[in-house]
Amino acid sequence: MSRLESMRRRLSAQIHGLNWAASQIAQVDGDVLELGLGNGRTYDHLRERLPDRRIWVIDRVLQPHPSCIPPADCFVMGEAEDALTRLADATTKIALAHYDFGHGVKEKDVEEGARLSPFIAPLMVPGGLIVSQQPLTGFDQITGPDTIDPDRYLFYRAA
Repeated sequence: MSRLESMRRRLSAQIHGLNWAASQIAQVDGDVLELGLGNGRTYDHLRERLPDRRIWVIDRVLQPHPSCIPPADCFVMGEAEDALTRLADATTKIALAHYDFGHGVKEKDVEEGARLSPFIAPLMVPGGLIVSQQPLTGFDQITGPDTIDPDRYLFYRAA
């Protein structure tokens, strides 16, 4: 499969997975967390799908498309460990997190996901969901929508 086809497959999985997760948390109280803003496409999708939820965003830099800049009071800039700790210290509670960090090198991405998982866990409300391209630890992995290859996107429920 070409990298272009792989990207299309990833984006389709991301859309289906986030739409599915948004419907699954309809009765779960809490905010939304976008881990990795990038160009802002996913953030834009989340705010369209979940307009009544506060969406927190963490990234090292703020450089999305101009139409996808989150409100200043919802953007936490810096290294992930520090930013997640600041949110936890503020008693932020997350019903849906989208983990979109990655270097594009599988071994590094798996290592980073394992390292950051304990920083994500205190933020999650019981029953909250995490949608991730990378494996995470300490959460119950669940089956997402059947339209997504189980190895393409991963779904976790917080205990």
